Amino acid sequence: MTKLLRLFLWVLTLLQLSQLAISRQKQKVPTPPLPILPLPSYSQLKWQQRELIMFLHFGINTFTDSEWGTGHESPAIFNPVGLNANQWVDVATQAGFDLMILTAKHHDGFCLWPSKYTDHSVISSPWKNGHGDVVQELVNAAKAVGGVDVGLYLSPWDRHDRRYAHDLEYNEYYLAQLQELLERYGSVREIWFDGAKGSNAPNMSYYFSDWFSMVKELQSSINIFSDAGPDVRWVGNEKGFAGNTSWSTINGTSLSIGNASIEDYLNTGDPKGTDWVPAECDVSIRDGWFWHKSESPKRLSQLLEIYYNSVGRNCVMLLNVPPNSTGLISEPDVQRLKEFRSAITTTFSTNLAENCYIKASSQRGGKDGGFGPENVLDNDHLWTYWAPSDDDNDHEQWIEIRGTNGGLRFNVIRIQEAIGLGQRIKEHKIYVDGKKVADGTTVGYKRLHRLEKGLVHGQIVRIQIVKSKGLPLISSIGLHFDPFWHPKGSRDQSSLLS
Repeated sequence: MTKLLRLFLWVLTLLQLSQLAISRQKQKVPTPPLPILPLPSYSQLKWQQRELIMFLHFGINTFTDSEWGTGHESPAIFNPVGLNANQWVDVATQAGFDLMILTAKHHDGFCLWPSKYTDHSVISSPWKNGHGDVVQELVNAAKAVGGVDVGLYLSPWDRHDRRYAHDLEYNEYYLAQLQELLERYGSVREIWFDGAKGSNAPNMSYYFSDWFSMVKELQSSINIFSDAGPDVRWVGNEKGFAGNTSWSTINGTSLSIGNASIEDYLNTGDPKGTDWVPAECDVSIRDGWFWHKSESPKRLSQLLEIYYNSVGRNCVMLLNVPPNSTGLISEPDVQRLKEFRSAITTTFSTNLAENCYIKASSQRGGKDGGFGPENVLDNDHLWTYWAPSDDDNDHEQWIEIRGTNGGLRFNVIRIQEAIGLGQRIKEHKIYVDGKKVADGTTVGYKRLHRLEKGLVHGQIVRIQIVKSKGLPLISSIGLHFDPFWHPKGSRDQSSLLS
């Protein structure tokens, strides 16, 4: 082989290698953006995705027509002869709930399970001749259905037990009962603590840090709810309303259980918060928390308003549905829950944006980088998302949905962030055909804008991110029609937007 030929082959080989290297560089997939701390845990993400949780206030108060028992009630009055936890679970599943939290012990100190540390429990009642166990009945019913989890509430304030007001004795008693519940009944997904007690209650120091440590030792995947978290915080009221600004982040060191002065802080969270402690919005389907014969369930419009102001504001809605003295969820409540589920399904089962053209101000990694605006219309509302280019950080960032012939008619706009990488959006605005129809601050897991002026008819919907901590990451967008939304003075706004 001549030197000239060898040189030619050598040059040809170099060219092939360089082309291969260039080709490989072109094929590199852009990486996701760095997360913005703090981040949710796996258990917190699962909790957020539930959206709805059912509370079951049931106990001595159910039979005395009261809300706060005295602690002096006789266990002989507890006799729910028709108790059927299977009915509870069936009602919950039909209404879209997959976690049910039971009041294992309320302030009156009566225990719905046969605790070996007190006889003030079902063991001293005529129900099932003292051999009943409400906690076990619920656990068995949930397990039989599958896909339904159980949570428990154990009131720190105990108006019956003589050890209350004796710090060491009572905290040992409370810890012993916690251990019973968390060891005896299998997996508990949420444990509920609060600081509620009467103004005349004896001074008492609760060893919350000891309690929380034992809870996590016994069940590491559980979520602990209280005013101070550490996993889920109270929203600051019992109306079920989160703040219009609603951060999942908050400073845990600023929180304390039973402190009324921090209710506004709990309601909004903190954009500079160092801890991920999202809010749970507790509210009852009736005026009271326990069943009262004289009460009726809230109207459907009220429940929907609560839904938009809890789930629609980056929170989870905890709806109390109290069983009656027979031991069943009352028929009026059952029917209202069916209407509630039907209304949610009717509104959100169809996304009017699905078949639309979608574009954005920019996208990370370019056209084929995997972070395009089309991700907001897939079925993954958490881990696929639109991400603008790093170069777009100092410019207006927006994502736009363009309707086909005939345009779009809707009255609800849904936006969701990829919260697995942190909560980011501080301020956003929404325009239809260039005219603003809604604005807001935070988004988080889910933000629902139920348009104040009612139905909108337009061609181009633009969501503009005004302020954000780092790059905004939007995981899902929806345009929906809520047939139950009739704001005062509303009318078809097609003329306003034309």
